[in-house]
Amino acid sequence: ISQTEEPPAPSEDAQIEEPSAPLEDPQTTDPAPNAQENVANGQKSALSTALQYLSFTNLSRSGLIDQLEYEGFTNEEAVYAADNCGANWNEQAEKKAESYLRTSSFSYDGLVNQLEYEGFTSEQATHGADMCGADWNEQAAKKAKSYLGLMPFSRQELIDQLLYEGFTQSQAEYGVSQNGY
Repeated sequence: ISQTEEPPAPSEDAQIEEPSAPLEDPQTTDPAPNAQENVANGQKSALSTALQYLSFTNLSRSGLIDQLEYEGFTNEEAVYAADNCGANWNEQAEKKAESYLRTSSFSYDGLVNQLEYEGFTSEQATHGADMCGADWNEQAAKKAKSYLGLMPFSRQELIDQLLYEGFTQSQAEYGVSQNGY
């Protein structure tokens, strides 16, 4: 009986070892072990790089993928990193909106458009503009001031320019009134 128990034990061990190798990279269908290792390592490296970027800047999912591809990662590796980095894309849009408002002035619509240009979805961009804490009247006043620094405007021309930028009529009127008009 002990002789029959011993032979099955090694074969069970061999069965346990065999499945463990493919489990290292179940997404790779290439049978070459080196290729599987490279894809896994590339994904890990892309993920590490993605986390580094997100630690100091705010990016959309597509913006992160583009940046990683620029850094030399494949699309597959970049997508893997973006999908596995744990980023909250709404939060990224909110922080990106706040960052823009620290350096420039925007209307609500202008900020949403800028965030969409950066690759955020319409929903994420809207969330970012909604949650960034902007005072849109003050944004209109800052934008009016910046235009007046470039060239002279009549009151109506300045209002029209602010309307063109996406400010509401009341925001535009507030903006020009805060600049002496």
